[in-house]
Amino acid sequence: MNKILLVDDDAGILSALQRTLRQMFLGQSLQIETFTNPIDALNRICVCDFDLIISDYMMPQLSGAELLEALKEVAPDTVRIMLSASSDFSTVLSTINQAQAFRFMLKPWDPVELELNVRQALALRASLMAGKASTDTPQQREAARLEAEEPGIMQVRRDADGAILL
Repeated sequence: MNKILLVDDDAGILSALQRTLRQMFLGQSLQIETFTNPIDALNRICVCDFDLIISDYMMPQLSGAELLEALKEVAPDTVRIMLSASSDFSTVLSTINQAQAFRFMLKPWDPVELELNVRQALALRASLMAGKASTDTPQQREAARLEAEEPGIMQVRRDADGAILL
């Protein structure tokens, strides 16, 4: 199942984007979550693994570039696509360089271009995960599975003397 996170401060855009993606992937297993608040989206991605995030650039609480840049730290294998109504070259360049966006797309999006970019992004994610799985030991894969199910379970907290805190 592919999991996609959509972030835009305009609920109408989210609805249209979600509807478009569902039509593209009709009959395929797809889970889509939407957020109008990028901070809520960031909190969600800290506890849930997503294959792809599509984010608006201009949002009031946190810009899309700032959101995608933060995701590099908490979800480095999540593929990132930026949507924007701005075609300003510096906006595009900063998003690609700082947030390491996979693609930058203009609003309104072209459905054919959107489908191509989403399919390529999901294929990239699948290859990233396949490469990781082949290099991980069984113990690392089990630890990753446990951490995905129960975030924080693999972290050990210690006091100043080094004793384990429960």
